Amino acid sequence: MAGAAKHARAHKVGFFDRLFMGLKLHRKNALESLLNILKHPTNSLLTIMVLAIALALPGIFYIMTNNAKALSGNWDTSMQMALYLEDSASEQQAQQLLAELIAKPEIKSASLRNKEQVLEEFKRYSGFAEALELLDDNPMPMEITLLPDETQLDTQALAALKTELEQESLVDSASLDMEWVNKYQEILKISEKIGSFISLLLAIGVLLIVGNTIRLAILNRREEIQVIKLVGATNAFIRRPFLYTGIWYGLMAGIIAALMISILSNLVANSASRLAELYQSQYQLLGLSLEQTLILIALGALLGLIGAWVSVRKHLKEIQPS
Repeated sequence: MAGAAKHARAHKVGFFDRLFMGLKLHRKNALESLLNILKHPTNSLLTIMVLAIALALPGIFYIMTNNAKALSGNWDTSMQMALYLEDSASEQQAQQLLAELIAKPEIKSASLRNKEQVLEEFKRYSGFAEALELLDDNPMPMEITLLPDETQLDTQALAALKTELEQESLVDSASLDMEWVNKYQEILKISEKIGSFISLLLAIGVLLIVGNTIRLAILNRREEIQVIKLVGATNAFIRRPFLYTGIWYGLMAGIIAALMISILSNLVANSASRLAELYQSQYQLLGLSLEQTLILIALGALLGLIGAWVSVRKHLKEIQPS
């Protein structure tokens, strides 16, 4: 019993000793790899900047797509329908038609604007306020704005509802603010697919750049690798510093890419806010969140690790002690 307990304690101590030594060796390899990169600042910076640009481009495209989605998400009136009434229609008739429309189950809400309200809105957004002041009569029709129930109506049903309402005797014309939004959404889908494909190509480019950089590092240390293989060093021992080199390249490139995206977002934010004000909107440009920034940096490190692993795995096999 005492012997078994002593053996268990010895095994436990041995495990923690090996763990401590392993962590110490990893820390040493990581620091040595970082110092080796810093010893060659020009070549290292060129490599890191190329990697950073390759990582920043998908990030910039993601921000553009994310902002486009957020902007379209603010269009609550994407399925809004407007009915323009005949000039001969009285306000009482318009109110009666409004009540009939609200009673329809496929219509979520409806509101009526008289001629004066429509004219005021047109003056505010058209830029022709001074010219309209010269008119003797109000040329604008009364307008009923409808918000159909999207849960009950698909695209074809909405078009059919529009045609049906145009047949009303008081309705001069109708417009459905959905077609251009659908086109916009389709353009976004196409852009996402193109962006995803380009991002994949750039990720492969990062792997190739890191892989080639590690290949050159291995070739420069070919004689050293042959010597340490002669004294019994394993491939895992030789591989570890190169893997850390790949991680450092990817990590630093990810940080610089995040800075590039942040700088671009700040440069564009003021112009975007001024443009939104011109359209009477409070929209604020979206940048990378902290979580997304960390994901970008981690992705850079992961791509660097994978690129280094593939390169080291291939080229270490070709170097044998002579």
